[in-house]
Amino acid sequence: MATPVEEWVQEQAKLTQPDEIHWCDGSEEEARRLVEIGIEKERLGGQPVFYELSHKTFPNSYLHRSHPTDVARTEQLTFVCHPKKAVAGPNNNWMEPREAKELLTSLSEGCMRGWTMYVLPYLRGHPDSPHAKACVQVTDSTYVAVSMRIMTRMGKQALERIGNADNFVKGLHSVGDLDPNRRFIMHFPEENLVWSIGSGYGGNALLGKKCFSLRIASWLGLKEGWLAEHMLIIGVEDPEGEVTYMAAALPSASGKTNLALLESALPGYRVWTRGDDIAGLHVGPDGR
Repeated sequence: MATPVEEWVQEQAKLTQPDEIHWCDGSEEEARRLVEIGIEKERLGGQPVFYELSHKTFPNSYLHRSHPTDVARTEQLTFVCHPKKAVAGPNNNWMEPREAKELLTSLSEGCMRGWTMYVLPYLRGHPDSPHAKACVQVTDSTYVAVSMRIMTRMGKQALERIGNADNFVKGLHSVGDLDPNRRFIMHFPEENLVWSIGSGYGGNALLGKKCFSLRIASWLGLKEGWLAEHMLIIGVEDPEGEVTYMAAALPSASGKTNLALLESALPGYRVWTRGDDIAGLHVGPDGR
């Protein structure tokens, strides 16, 4: 009997009609093969999307090109879809779920025809953490598949954590035809679902980032008693060996990643990154 994950993947395949379905295991060998496929097959305006850089200067590095209209998050086309508009909050765009599903279904029918659907089971958080969330994203982009492997813990451990449960976080993504007029990023908090089409840009396509870890996670946090925040977390060890963890709430483009990846110039101090962009904040056993 198929598991809930397998059933969901088959439902998405029936809609999008890929030529093949590949379940990603997150291995190094698989990542290399995905990049090779991207170099061989994926094109933008008749030109390759992936370029291999100099092995001498930039070993194991690649340039991935974006469409000129697809180089940033598209807030005006990003929606929270909940039956109650007030639940979406004052700072989000809202669309009624049924209307959103009808629109997305019409745009997604057959959108993966001629391509492979990559199934990305992944964990948001450390496997040993009680706060880790199990998720599955499907995509037709090798760039997304390779990048999600870097950004998350992908593979068998995520599927094992999900088991026969049906409450995993779901993400359906296709680059579609990259037409900015047919580009939408929709969030369905009651279904733990993100549905994105028409964009290959990271913030719109790597659905484990802001789509899940801020938007859907904010809804989960409301129900479960924790916070999903746009914050960095770093650890600092002083010369005496005392360790302090710090969280910082800073707006986009203010240097969160630069600060999180800091190498201290002070003698005897060590700094390391826990997260450079998004933090899940939970109350500990000691009440802090």
